Amino acid sequence: MKKIISIIILCFPLVLLAQKPVREKISLDKNWKFHFGDASDTKNDFNYNINYNLSKAGAGKGCIAANFNDSSWRTLDVPHDWAVEQDFVNMNDEGLQDHGFKAVGGQFPKSSIGWYRKSFNIAAADSGNKFNITFDGVFRNCKVYLNGHYLGNNESGYSGFTLDITDYINFHRRNVLVVRVDASQFEGWFYEGAGIYRHVWLEKFNPFHIANNGTFVSSTIKDNVATVAVETKVTNNTFAKAASTLIYHIVDKDNKPVTGSMVEGVSVVNGDTRKVQYQFKITDPVLWDLNNPYLYKLITLIKQDDKVIDSTCTVFGVRTIVIDAVKGLSLNGKPIKIFGVCCHQDHAGVGSALPDALQYYRIKLLKEMGVTAYRTSHNPPTPELLQACDELGMLVLDENRLIGTSTEYMSQFERLIERDKNHPCVFMWSIGNEEQGIHGNDVGKRLAMTLIERQKELDPTRTCSYAADNGTYHPGINEVIPVRGFNYRINKIDEYHAAWPTQPVFGSETGSTVTTRGIYVKDSVAGYVPDHDITYPYWASTAEQWWKPNAHKDWFMGGFVWTGFDYRGEPTPYGWPCINSHFGIMDMCGFPKNNYYYYQSWWSDKDVLQLSPHWNWATGDSIDVWVNSNADEVELKLNGKSLGKKVMEKEGHLQWKVKYAPGKLEAFGKRNGRKLYTKIETTGNAYQLILTPDRKTIKADGQDVCVMNVTVTDNKGREIATAMNNISFVVEGNAKIIGVGNGDPSSHEPDKFFDNNWQRKLFNGKCQVIVQSTGNAGEFKFTASSGGLQPATTTIAIQ
Repeated sequence: MKKIISIIILCFPLVLLAQKPVREKISLDKNWKFHFGDASDTKNDFNYNINYNLSKAGAGKGCIAANFNDSSWRTLDVPHDWAVEQDFVNMNDEGLQDHGFKAVGGQFPKSSIGWYRKSFNIAAADSGNKFNITFDGVFRNCKVYLNGHYLGNNESGYSGFTLDITDYINFHRRNVLVVRVDASQFEGWFYEGAGIYRHVWLEKFNPFHIANNGTFVSSTIKDNVATVAVETKVTNNTFAKAASTLIYHIVDKDNKPVTGSMVEGVSVVNGDTRKVQYQFKITDPVLWDLNNPYLYKLITLIKQDDKVIDSTCTVFGVRTIVIDAVKGLSLNGKPIKIFGVCCHQDHAGVGSALPDALQYYRIKLLKEMGVTAYRTSHNPPTPELLQACDELGMLVLDENRLIGTSTEYMSQFERLIERDKNHPCVFMWSIGNEEQGIHGNDVGKRLAMTLIERQKELDPTRTCSYAADNGTYHPGINEVIPVRGFNYRINKIDEYHAAWPTQPVFGSETGSTVTTRGIYVKDSVAGYVPDHDITYPYWASTAEQWWKPNAHKDWFMGGFVWTGFDYRGEPTPYGWPCINSHFGIMDMCGFPKNNYYYYQSWWSDKDVLQLSPHWNWATGDSIDVWVNSNADEVELKLNGKSLGKKVMEKEGHLQWKVKYAPGKLEAFGKRNGRKLYTKIETTGNAYQLILTPDRKTIKADGQDVCVMNVTVTDNKGREIATAMNNISFVVEGNAKIIGVGNGDPSSHEPDKFFDNNWQRKLFNGKCQVIVQSTGNAGEFKFTASSGGLQPATTTIAIQ
């Protein structure tokens, strides 16, 4: 019998949080051994396909065997993306082009199989516990072995997976975890990386425990009182029926007690899982929103015989989301537009293996632009991306990789929802993207209906959508999906809404404007397009074309621009020498292009006044000057002479044709009575390197990073937007460089330098270095130098 006792917590706080947890989650990221296999040569693949690896329990041979000598293998930490380390290869192959011309895939058997080995010990005193290994993401099709025993495989390159290793553990000698990763086959049509590119975890817990992803917290609000619904799945992996008491504590962001309760008499039959539901009331809750992303914690304890045997901590936010066909989207009762971006998961220098701090860096850049929502195109994201969005205040459209209801694809969909459903940032699920072969027929409809029903079962608090690139066509997925996502065809949205007025509508993928940062002429040889809002493929539009006519329609929820950042692969509109896309509002490093300021003008509450292009031209050239601004009017002056005033249209921009003369071009604006000013100047020769770190202190955890942005100025301190100097980098102290980039979509310079001779050219005045702590407190000194220029040095604290 279950007995519920409400309790008021007066003396709870940091004491419980400070105690050693009964459940331990241990990082296994450090000190892996790595070696390439070979899909075309069995001998070079450690005889994988001819050894009797599956003939007996623990029969793994070759490098699967625990006693294999891996001393000659490379030592590295994960997350690790081996694709970004490969050379660029120019071949007439669509898959290779789509993946950024890196030598990975079916045509490169010697660099598409990777073997990883990791040794670890578990104390004999810990026997009797349960142990899981969780991989947050491996690309792709990996097989996992422990101590020669085959544990299982995971085909998805994006869905995390957990394996129970309890019965295979050695308590009196080392344990050896082996992973064979096969990246021969692509999943997407964009850069995907290769290897164990997300975190790996070892978790120790009691056999009577809270199930993996076994806590679900949701909330509703009425009359300033939040009802927090908690669902807990308790699993009994002992050999007998057992009873327990569940204890709940809700604490605020400072770990101060808010409320709590105790549920006695929770009995679970051995080998079974039981669901316990409870509700809490919080008066005057602090709501999670974009400007104040307030987070609570639910601490759940299992107690037997007056002893706590398991505990979990679930971070959640109190907020309400309403999606309405007439009023659009609202957060906590207030209308809100999706000022959104679609993003792939790679970044300059590191490929798909992003340190956690880089996730936060990217979300901060988007928020500065005014972005309110992020679409995880086209796959489940890394958990740390959602954590950053929770903490910084960014809505997320969480996207499934592929529409399917087979055992494999349903498992991927379920894992996505079960893992992510406690994140307040997730406002809607996406069941898939542009499944042209099925989305307009009965097969697509049936698949969608099955996924929709399963989503409702797993998470009845949210709804879902699908990113459809088929205009006003309604049969198939569009007729059953709760919220219609429009990929492009924005000029058809009004017609569709008029025909189906009860279905909410948003732009699931819009824009696809192509620009190259700092370039102002089309160059099909080098693979560059102008950095103004004028160039786009046949299916797409400029930023202004899609946003301006739709910005003020109440029923239109807003849209997600393709894309927030450039990404490797899909080098539209050119192929080689381009190796990455031009779609980003920012480049691969996160350096803004000019469209950044268009969106910032109309999506943020900042005063924006931005001039482009740079002001280093040949005398007499006719220059197309653009002003992105939310000023009411703008006056342009060249060397003190007025070139006229213009009134800014809402959601628009301004242009002048200016005959170039060296000197100073100034813009004067007014916005709601406030004066705005900016200028660009003709610069002299490069003189001084400038370093701009994103932070002055990083953590001594061996994972945190400092993003070091590098620019150059003339002898008057003016940044040179056309500089292309080659820069060398040296780090001294408790840190190391892990990647470099510059945002040039046609650069074939390496992202990694294994000889420590780190360097990168500036691309139109900018490059970037990512520096990671090595695990020891202290500091590091970073120096950038280039022949003929004044070097730059900065020191970053490591704590």
